Amino acid sequence: MANACALHILVKTEKQAADLKTQLDNGANFGALAKKHSLCPSKKRGGDLGEFGRGQMVKAFDDVVFKRPLLKVHGPIKTKFGYHLIKTLYRS
Repeated sequence: MANACALHILVKTEKQAADLKTQLDNGANFGALAKKHSLCPSKKRGGDLGEFGRGQMVKAFDDVVFKRPLLKVHGPIKTKFGYHLIKTLYRS
């Protein structure tokens, strides 16, 4: 079974996610922005979701983590929870 480790920032609006993505593209610290802005409890860990298996997250999230390039920030990605910025650290 495929596993991965990812960080994410969850916000309510696509605009807020896009603004945060711009900050990240300009060198802002992912963990610091997650702690300040994310709506997910993982914000306490800088957005770190730890390791999880394929199929454990909603499909749109899973597709990013398991199909898109590693160590790049992807998003905004819309799910039923809001808009995510996702950075996959590794997958096996």
